[in-house]
Amino acid sequence: MSGTPLKIGFVPEHFSTPIHFAQKHYGLSAELIPFPSGTGHMITSLRSGEIDVAVGLTEGWVAGLGKDPSTTQDASFGTDGGYRLVGTYVETPLCWAISTGADRPEIQSVDSLKGGKIGVSRIGSGSYVMGYVLADQRDWLVPTTAVGTKVETASPFRDFVVLNTFKNLRDAVNSGEADFFMWEHFTSKKYYDSGEIRRVGEIYTPWSSWKIVASTKLFDEQKKLDGRVEEAMEKINEGIKHFEEHQDEAVKYISTELDYSEEDAREWLKTVKFPKKVQGVDQAVIDKTVNILRKAGVLTEGRGMNPEEMIAKKR
Repeated sequence: MSGTPLKIGFVPEHFSTPIHFAQKHYGLSAELIPFPSGTGHMITSLRSGEIDVAVGLTEGWVAGLGKDPSTTQDASFGTDGGYRLVGTYVETPLCWAISTGADRPEIQSVDSLKGGKIGVSRIGSGSYVMGYVLADQRDWLVPTTAVGTKVETASPFRDFVVLNTFKNLRDAVNSGEADFFMWEHFTSKKYYDSGEIRRVGEIYTPWSSWKIVASTKLFDEQKKLDGRVEEAMEKINEGIKHFEEHQDEAVKYISTELDYSEEDAREWLKTVKFPKKVQGVDQAVIDKTVNILRKAGVLTEGRGMNPEEMIAKKR
């Protein structure tokens, strides 16, 4: 087991550049498995044993563990949720761009999206969770008074349209299958510039955006984490240092191997901050995330996992 390379899930976007450098330059011994559909898909794959470690969005990881197991649609939740938070990959918030179709004249502002059809990659994904955060910030949430009623009865949207991929989301807002969706700003920008989709607004996560999680199968009976994960995080630290010191190489990689222009890659570099050490997670960040997701109706107080239980490695 100790000699077997880890399978690490990641989202193949600009944020993944230090992971690429960790493998290319510093011998990160792992099979890197891309998940373009995002955090929700990685949660399912962690629970099924397809991957061992994953780098994804804070809100997706927290929502996945904080849901009441008796109401979750994922039967693979099991008794322990399948994963725990072990590292902080990005210190800065994520800017979610709110997009609609190029020819949707009825949609002129964020407020015109209330009660509409929101496109999401998966139920439980960041694009799904942030829909509720947006609704909370805009006072669109209508509390239900009936005890035990399903969340959908108080949903701020007419429908959650599950579309899996970014391309499907773009196609759906143009066809009318969905009214809008949310995706990271710089990943969306290329398609604003081409005229394929139109920007309506933006929303920032109220928390640092990316975390590292490890499968619960990688902990022994004393809750000690598999040494391969510690080693992988050290290699990612080296990849981050390389990224910081070789920004022209980062821009070249992002603009040639990923779906971004050189100009957008350079602009993104001004907005992102990676930690010097990825090991560990701030309890206060997860507490805040849980509190906001409870207020937004994504999680329910008294049900699901407590914030303290979600973290296996604290800062």
